[in-house]
Amino acid sequence: MVRSQARLVDHLGIETLFAVIGGSMGGMQVLQWAASYPDRVFAAVPIAAAARHTSQNIAFHEVGRQAIMADPNWRGGNYIGDDVRPTKGLAVARMAAHVTYMSDESLHQKFGRNLQDRENLTFGFDADFQIESYLRHQGMTFVDRFDANSYLYVTRAMDYFDLSQEFGGVLPNAFEKTATRFCVMSFTSDWLFPTSESRRVVKALNAVAANVSFVEIESDRGHDSFLLDVPEMFETIQGFMTGAAHARGIPAPGENA
Repeated sequence: MVRSQARLVDHLGIETLFAVIGGSMGGMQVLQWAASYPDRVFAAVPIAAAARHTSQNIAFHEVGRQAIMADPNWRGGNYIGDDVRPTKGLAVARMAAHVTYMSDESLHQKFGRNLQDRENLTFGFDADFQIESYLRHQGMTFVDRFDANSYLYVTRAMDYFDLSQEFGGVLPNAFEKTATRFCVMSFTSDWLFPTSESRRVVKALNAVAANVSFVEIESDRGHDSFLLDVPEMFETIQGFMTGAAHARGIPAPGENA
């Protein structure tokens, strides 16, 4: 993926990038950019990311993939030719994944054990609870904007990613002699990409004396925090980018040239 991005940048005639920023899978790509093209990346901001997936992350992805492939309409991946789509399997995959993007606290605050459009339990398998209705809605709307086979390949790409693997299994080697400035960010309630994974990246950068700053942001919104209005995240990015711009000798956003 990063090689294809680099080819696009080449095509556009861009020699260096001031900053590469991304969260989650995008954060993984940020790390790959810095490792593969250190002379082309001045600043890097991986947010809520990791240098490799944990077995827990792989496990959740596998549940989603199996849900898709168990859908009779998946047809071995040839559903487009048969004019069908594995919407039920993809919806279940999305439901399972969406749980990992949130936190127990955010789910409790938003839904608790509140019932959905009813006063009593039905003791059946309809969506008695609001959280059930919410997840079903997430699943149903997702299938209208995402392709099932794409989901399989994207999750597999994340599972296979291990930055240290191409550097002799030693993560610091990925950043040896790097001149890139790093700002690594994590969130306190993110259990999908926990702070410990970000600290592992920071430790590897420190091992090669890289220019790195790190912040763990207080948030109860789980992994999805990087997609939401979290003021401290934006303030951190703004401060880092301003410092990077000054180090580069260019005006920061909002400053006069």
